[in-house]
Amino acid sequence: MQGIIVVAAGIAVNLCLGILYAWSVWKANLLAPKGVEPGTPMTGLNAGWVYLSDVEATWAYTICGFTFALCMIPGGRLQDRYGPRLGATLAGLFLGAGCILAGTMQSFTGLILGFGILGGIGMGFGYAAATPAAVRWFGPHRRGLVVGLVVGGFGGAAVYISPLMKWIIAEQGITGSFVALGIFFASVIMVAGQFLRMPPVGFVPAPAANANPSTPVVAAHDIPPSQALKTWQIFALIFMFLGSAQAGILVIANAAPILNVTAATSIPLIAANAWLLSAYGGVVNATGRAGTGFYSDAVGRKNAFRWNGWAACLALIAIPQAVASGNVWLLFIAVGVVFWQYGGTLALMPAWTADFFGSKNMGTNYGIVFLGWGLAFFVAPIAGIIKESLNTMNPAFYASAVLVLLAVELGRWVPKPSEAVH
Repeated sequence: MQGIIVVAAGIAVNLCLGILYAWSVWKANLLAPKGVEPGTPMTGLNAGWVYLSDVEATWAYTICGFTFALCMIPGGRLQDRYGPRLGATLAGLFLGAGCILAGTMQSFTGLILGFGILGGIGMGFGYAAATPAAVRWFGPHRRGLVVGLVVGGFGGAAVYISPLMKWIIAEQGITGSFVALGIFFASVIMVAGQFLRMPPVGFVPAPAANANPSTPVVAAHDIPPSQALKTWQIFALIFMFLGSAQAGILVIANAAPILNVTAATSIPLIAANAWLLSAYGGVVNATGRAGTGFYSDAVGRKNAFRWNGWAACLALIAIPQAVASGNVWLLFIAVGVVFWQYGGTLALMPAWTADFFGSKNMGTNYGIVFLGWGLAFFVAPIAGIIKESLNTMNPAFYASAVLVLLAVELGRWVPKPSEAVH
């Protein structure tokens, strides 16, 4: 029962940290409309803000993601040494302070310092606290499913945050949305975080239902971070994370704007409610985490990673075709496939890390592997530069498909460290 409570608390924490995945809604409100130059002051509820260029409107998101990834390492060390509650408390404080700062400064600099840096620190500490704590309560036969459920909260956050943000922005403006969400999420994270705890010393997870009761449970070989960094497998996992995750990050950063363009003439109602694509993506993202985690326990991490990756490659190639033709339904299908694959990656990589290096030092080891996810965020501003230079994002989607394919192929061949030795 205690393990279930920890999983539920982890989901609650991640449902708040997932504010990152609603960035495209903020971006759509920060971007200069057609015919308006970036730097032009806003009016009405958003007076005090100025419109941003596509590249500027992506940088806070990129820096937040990279800071998030960097802080997974110290956050993981905090979790491994002091338990998950301290990290969760710090996460709430940093995220809340960052959102308030971003909203009250009303500037590009404020977005970078508040949401990008302070928000990223909070997300890194909170994410590092939730997942490793839940994994320690369950055996390897349930590892994929447990990780999928916990991190599914992060992806599923876009389901409610996107429409909530649209409503708050309409009523209170951009500043009001940052301040209100910052206070609310800080409170929830700090309360839910108190229910996170590690199992007692000597605790042994229940074996699989079909396990032979006469066979003793053998603990996984736990490799400390200092030794893990001496294996090439950990660097392979970092690249696999980067190559696989960048596809979803690219789509998340541009979900609302690309739906605006696609549906502008064919379905104006959807274009006027572009947050729908973010919310839909959140549902598929969360489902992809739990679903991929579940079937990866049965078919193996490599097969699940490969199947998801191939499907995402085809979807990334289809997105430019959907935008060019104004086919909203093809866009939703293609984006859904990418969101599923992205969510699946975030379920597979922590489970893969525990499979390779054990669960004892998972907080720090996964923090190192998670650097690949942070590096993947630099794809979004590069895509923005491509768009502003060529007036199209098509090359960015095609390059993204190639990176996914490279990650998938590497995943086919990387063995466990112990297998490599023998």
